[in-house]
Amino acid sequence: MDLHDQLNDENQEEQQNSDSSSFQNNHQQTDNTSIQFGSRIDLQELQMGVLEIKRELGKIIIGQQDFIDLLIIAILSNGHVLIEGVPGIAKTLTAKLLARTIDIDFSRIQFTPDLMPSDVLGTSIYNFQTSEFEFKSGPIFSNLVLIDEINRAPAKTQSALFEVMEERQVTFDGVQYKMSLPFMVLATQNPIEQEGTYRLPEAQLDRFLFKISVDYPSQEEEVTIIERFHRSKNKHDFDSIRKVLTAEKIHFFRSKVNEVHIDRNLIEYIAAIVHTTRNHRDLYLGASPRASLAIMTASKANAAITGRDFITPEDIKKVAPSVLRHRIILNPEKEMEGKSTDDIVQSILEEIEVPR
Repeated sequence: MDLHDQLNDENQEEQQNSDSSSFQNNHQQTDNTSIQFGSRIDLQELQMGVLEIKRELGKIIIGQQDFIDLLIIAILSNGHVLIEGVPGIAKTLTAKLLARTIDIDFSRIQFTPDLMPSDVLGTSIYNFQTSEFEFKSGPIFSNLVLIDEINRAPAKTQSALFEVMEERQVTFDGVQYKMSLPFMVLATQNPIEQEGTYRLPEAQLDRFLFKISVDYPSQEEEVTIIERFHRSKNKHDFDSIRKVLTAEKIHFFRSKVNEVHIDRNLIEYIAAIVHTTRNHRDLYLGASPRASLAIMTASKANAAITGRDFITPEDIKKVAPSVLRHRIILNPEKEMEGKSTDDIVQSILEEIEVPR
């Protein structure tokens, strides 16, 4: 073998050793990366529970996936929801079906202009046997409370909800009555009809985690709605909806959501979004710190639903409009120009640099 061939053989051997070493290093790096970024929280059961809820609702509800996603996020975030939309788009139906998928107590209150606080919270009744007054709880004492057309009751009745929505308790005659958990209020309102309605107080609006705007279904979805209703002989089969979760599971899933990680730069991102609403030229009123906490909590729930134990900017962008739209007020001139709070929130999300 001449010197040239010997050098070629040595170079080939060296290259093979280098390739083998490179493969081992890459393999080791891949293993380390897998260990570093592996999920630190077991979210499989939570994901399966969410999937079961969606499957049950899908037996009757067509489309409205964003609406359903936000409702589930609200449940996992321990928050109340204000649902706004024109009549006939299944706002109330979806809320009722959601309650049927969970093994908890459910009550419905129809708000009217003559409704009194005692009709919601309860009242004292004289007991002739004990010669004492006893508190008889009202329909608010339930796990999931559906308030239909919440903006039809006057401010006096609306104010009765302040304490129970925030502190999960009712104080009557100096005695505190705790709500059984989980406790969640789903309220609906019609944005078009104004006669016989009252504007909700800002303090009450701030207690809702989300304000969800429900839109019309697409044409294809409406065709499916008509066909399914025809096949079911013009009635909904509510008995087909199974209970797939319990109150204990809800508590367990919420504890998992609380463990989801959020980086410091994303905390600063949330604070920047909310702070911008307080200094925006088109806004008369910005969002409170409660909005910042709501965005973070809802982002954690959205991340958990997707199987991640950490928040991304996309989680924040998904929940921010529903968290902020009812907490900010437009300047009158911008409102006359036809702008909406959604327009302002979207512009803020586009202006603020997304952390990487």
